[in-house]
Amino acid sequence: MPDSAAGPAPYYACDAGTVIGVDAEGRPAVIGINRPTPYEVTLIGGIWTAQVLALRAAATGARIAVETGRAQAWTSLAQAAGGGQPCMSLHDVGRVPPQGASAGSPVVVVRDCGMRPPRGRVVSGPWQSVVTLLPYLSPVAPRLMKKSALVGVQRVSPDEGAQIGRILNLSPAETQALSTLADGVTLWCTDRDRQFVMTQATDAESGLLGAARRMD
Repeated sequence: MPDSAAGPAPYYACDAGTVIGVDAEGRPAVIGINRPTPYEVTLIGGIWTAQVLALRAAATGARIAVETGRAQAWTSLAQAAGGGQPCMSLHDVGRVPPQGASAGSPVVVVRDCGMRPPRGRVVSGPWQSVVTLLPYLSPVAPRLMKKSALVGVQRVSPDEGAQIGRILNLSPAETQALSTLADGVTLWCTDRDRQFVMTQATDAESGLLGAARRMD
């Protein structure tokens, strides 16, 4: 989950993990995505944020396997990730091979498979996290959110926000905010914590991915 220096829930500590943005006080928000135990993340949002997360996870030493039906949207990123070292591979939906994750070679599988991603052949395990990107609240979203350790929600319609608020037990204010979030802002939720995070691209990321956007 995103890490914090201020207590047992590690939300903002910057000594380990992937910096995904800053919180309302400007403190770095970090996702500890490389873990010795299975870790699942669901992001209801845009490909831009998923790609920033993948790029930054690669910078921490993780290998990234992207399962996608739109490889053209990932090709330039895969070529640029790792500073020329092959660290991001692209695979058709349902065709991700075993990745051989280990403590010395952690893996993040990014599932960009549309509204109804099929059950993955490659699942989370020790040192292998799975991030599932959903463009909107879909029929499979409740199941995915309930089994995920971390859920990110970007701008959705008021009706979708109401449904998500019920699933995640959000406060009325958090639920109402979901339909007004700016591009690049994500509400990250765990069982114990909720935090609005603004993701700001570096110059290099902007050159690759363009400006933050919710819609693809």
